[in-house]
Amino acid sequence: MATHKLLLLPGDGIGPEVMGEVKRLIDWLSVSGIAKFETDTGLVGGSAYDAHKVSISEGDMVKAKDADAIIFGAVGGPKWDAVPYEVRPEAGLLRLRKDLRLFANLRPAVCYPALADASSLKREAVEGLDIMIVRELTGGVYFGEPKTITDLGNGQKRAIDTQVYDTYEIERIARVAFDLAKKRRNKVTSMEKRNVMKSGVLWNEVVTQVHKREYSDVTLEHQLADSGGMMLVKWPKQFDVIVTDNLFGDMLSDIAAMLTGSLGMLPSASLGEVDVKSKKRKALYEPVHGSAPDIAGQGLANPIAMISSFGMALRYSFDMGALADKLDAAIAAVLASGLRTADIKSEGTTAASTTQMGEAILKELQKLHA
Repeated sequence: MATHKLLLLPGDGIGPEVMGEVKRLIDWLSVSGIAKFETDTGLVGGSAYDAHKVSISEGDMVKAKDADAIIFGAVGGPKWDAVPYEVRPEAGLLRLRKDLRLFANLRPAVCYPALADASSLKREAVEGLDIMIVRELTGGVYFGEPKTITDLGNGQKRAIDTQVYDTYEIERIARVAFDLAKKRRNKVTSMEKRNVMKSGVLWNEVVTQVHKREYSDVTLEHQLADSGGMMLVKWPKQFDVIVTDNLFGDMLSDIAAMLTGSLGMLPSASLGEVDVKSKKRKALYEPVHGSAPDIAGQGLANPIAMISSFGMALRYSFDMGALADKLDAAIAAVLASGLRTADIKSEGTTAASTTQMGEAILKELQKLHA
């Protein structure tokens, strides 16, 4: 049995708490002989700044590059608001994405039947929801140059962020979206702002060309990103796979997350290109939610997004799709039993701490795997 190397980066706030529930699951899989994992732990974000005055140390970057997959918690919080911009907690995550060339961000939005009433939309709009947002992660306005703030004098300043995309960047993210759609419901919706942005014009043109040349058997639709956001909250089940750029993907995926009832429910995967020789790809898995410093240390955090992120690692890094399916089923069973963390609590359900939720999911997985 192959040994898979994992780097755990719990981060800040509730990160260590939800990571603890994943570590419990990893340990059980290894002890039971279902899979073999070798884990190491590092610092990222504010915790790394406190220890090393950087958002991630060079030593932990070496570990990240050597790992088969990175399991990432959350970073940031008011404690570090005044640190220099280049070493802010979020810079650690951006460096991981950039240095490991993690260009494809997969953000599923799945509404579990037991949580359909927790959504801000009506049950009929979200029940059975299963969409995948594919966000380009290493280009666009977050990384484009120049990126400056210039003092113009007379109390005036000018801030510049540059939206930049090359053809190959759009081609490779489009292929990820089309390949995923072929394993799902065979439909891709590409979102951009071609009506006001030149990068949107190129995006539309390149996605159309890739579709015509390589994926003509997949249905392709184009939609302006603002209209797409509106349709996500009007009738989200019309979508299957949505592919979009870094900025719009950031916003649209958070909108999609709330359709399911809570940011605490949804995982994500950030993938690099497949190495031609090893057939492996660099990958980082993280919950969509933030560090939630207001509830850190209180046992209130929902660990489901973190556990589901590890489930995505099983599926996309380790070819353990059947085990990932069982983990998803275990989560659904626990929710169906009425167990709830504070963020998804409703009348008639049973309150659970972070640890209680993690333990319940593990017990259900053990039943399913017996």
